[in-house]
Amino acid sequence: MLKATGGLIVRPWQAADAENLYRAVDASRGELTRWLPWCSDTYTLADAVAWVDFSLHCWHERSQFPLGVFDAHRGDVVGGTGINHLDLPNRRGALGYWVSSAHTGRGVARRAAAVAAEFGFRELALCRIEIIVLLDNHASHRVARALGALRERDARHRVQHHGEAATASVYALLPGQLRQADSLHAA
Repeated sequence: MLKATGGLIVRPWQAADAENLYRAVDASRGELTRWLPWCSDTYTLADAVAWVDFSLHCWHERSQFPLGVFDAHRGDVVGGTGINHLDLPNRRGALGYWVSSAHTGRGVARRAAAVAAEFGFRELALCRIEIIVLLDNHASHRVARALGALRERDARHRVQHHGEAATASVYALLPGQLRQADSLHAA
């Protein structure tokens, strides 16, 4: 799977991406740590290598589908997205996304997440993709709405966040609701 959209390339992680991934995370540590518990002060190149290895294993096993998001011109990692928490008997999965600090506010998450959601609907035959967003993560709420997802409820203790139960909004995206990545350039 490889998709170019709006100056981005969205594709599965490859072994050679680990150092590039580490640089993107390291440069964004201050902002990402608040939302993503895996991004901590102790995140190292070895963690990036382990993530890429895990991602390759997941694709091989078809258990989840992590995707890297790259600048189409320079090849730099600008974020990540993917489909996880699969419940194939019920044709359901979850969508996640993150963007490095230098690339926020440019529609990167919206375009990349649309590619991942499209993959989930087309290739995995999902009929529902959930997006779980912490209440105060306003940027992620905007991305979910821009994709066409509907906020169904706020669920108490929905996620563990930095070791504590947290309330999160549950968005649902259905195949006919997805706004295509190419239509999100100006969004």
